[in-house]
Amino acid sequence: MQRKPLSTLHTAGFALAACTGLLAGTAQAGEVYGQVGFPGAGIGYAHPVSDSVTLRADAISLGSRESDYDEEGIKYKGTLKANRFAVFADWFPFGGVFRFTGGVASNTFDLTLDASGTGQSISVGNNQYVLGPGDGLTMQIKYPRTMPYLGVGWGHQPNVSGLRISFDVGALIGKPKVSATGRGQLSSSNPAAQADIDREVAEINDGIGKVSLLPQFSFSLGYSF
Repeated sequence: MQRKPLSTLHTAGFALAACTGLLAGTAQAGEVYGQVGFPGAGIGYAHPVSDSVTLRADAISLGSRESDYDEEGIKYKGTLKANRFAVFADWFPFGGVFRFTGGVASNTFDLTLDASGTGQSISVGNNQYVLGPGDGLTMQIKYPRTMPYLGVGWGHQPNVSGLRISFDVGALIGKPKVSATGRGQLSSSNPAAQADIDREVAEINDGIGKVSLLPQFSFSLGYSF
């Protein structure tokens, strides 16, 4: 598995800094925190606006990762990109550390799967294909770029200073879009191959295309001034 260097957090960092500046005008002290979980690692800022409500913004990234996948008899080389910038409102209904959280995220959750290689036999739809030079199949699974978030958590509460530990468990809401493109003998100019690709896409949609929740979880360590 290979990790590629990314500058994904740079743009999100500007937005995070802007949110920090806006919130810093309120009377209560804010919290700067780092976090790890899914979809990766990142930074955030939380600021209380009342005794029961905190506003937050964070940027988190897994970067770009490559691995091999086996799906329905096809061996793919896969690339996963997972990055998220989000703003949240935390509500503490009981006056303690437990909270409900809602928000909206601007993100990239893309999985690209590519099958190629001369001599490889792949099962597509109802048929087997032996790939030659220039033959291949690329599948793409993409979640919406903007998704609402709902979850619960512990921490980031108002009126607490010093070192702080927080947890978040929730999900982004949205259905992924699955698409496929063939090359060579699997291209759209071959009606039989295109019909097999359409069947393959339908099978993947049956498996994951109907999932409308993308789980999110994180552990945070921060400091409130």
